[in-house]
Amino acid sequence: MLHDFGLVAVGLLLLVFTGDALVRGAVNLSLRLGIPPLIVGLTVVAFGTSAPELLVSVQAVLLGAPGIALGNVVGSNIANILLVMGIPALISAIHIRDANCQKSYLMMIAASVLFIVLAWFGPLIWWHGLILLGGLALMLSDNFHHARNHRRDARAAKAAALQAAAGAEVADLEGADLSMPSWKIAVFILIGLVGLPLGADFLVDGAASIARTFGMSEEVIGLTLVAVGTSLPELAATTAAAFRREAGMAVGNVIGSNMFNLLGILGVTALIGPLPFTPAMLHMDLWVMLAAAVAMAPFIYRGWAITRGWGVVLIGCYAAYVAVLMG
Repeated sequence: MLHDFGLVAVGLLLLVFTGDALVRGAVNLSLRLGIPPLIVGLTVVAFGTSAPELLVSVQAVLLGAPGIALGNVVGSNIANILLVMGIPALISAIHIRDANCQKSYLMMIAASVLFIVLAWFGPLIWWHGLILLGGLALMLSDNFHHARNHRRDARAAKAAALQAAAGAEVADLEGADLSMPSWKIAVFILIGLVGLPLGADFLVDGAASIARTFGMSEEVIGLTLVAVGTSLPELAATTAAAFRREAGMAVGNVIGSNMFNLLGILGVTALIGPLPFTPAMLHMDLWVMLAAAVAMAPFIYRGWAITRGWGVVLIGCYAAYVAVLMG
């Protein structure tokens, strides 16, 4: 038993630290090659920060534990809203009024509804995966055009302002460091490429063994232990953004992560192997995920701040959900 929990702990640590190393190396390599920060942010950072969840889901399917893959994504999306938004609110209120994320929020709701519809025609197989990846491509394309148009409008400003904006754009990228030497970039990328698969293997092996020992389903382990573990990077990023009063970054981190989880991670995983749904997931977990997403609407559209009180409510809802799962 201690061995299994040790595997999970080591796996999570490897995923968190080597995933961060991969993002840092890939971001700085992209900038060194002259790729615009806009493209780096929309692709390298978005995919790199979700690499732990992706590799865990892929590894779970390859090891014959698809329930962990599904539970990881659905549970992560629930935890991203109820925990990742709730815990930082206990420290500092998250003011969403000026976040301007209404369109992205609607895209997240659409992705959630699309996934639930496909789930009822499950198990998810390759053609479901292509549909989900098609949705991801549309989302990335829309974000790219929006950002490009925003930059084009800014060209009317003075040259000095444009230069300052370009510098800020680079500085805002996670892990960006224009002075990083080439050897360090190579080391970061190597650490990520080696450590991520190893961490995913440890985590899935340990989680599957814990599920068998306690007589729990793989889905429940994926929805709780694995999902919370793989959501730790999002929690850290959102907490830091809340401290800096950057509500747009905090909320955008959650919305973007949830969309990529559903469209990207499960899209790729479905191409590798079938993902069957249990009746419990179809009748409860998917709807809890959607309800958590819909619950964000008043904060997004009415500009309500996520205060300490709302943080307690969100965390309490997550605790109640986990209690039902364990019961």
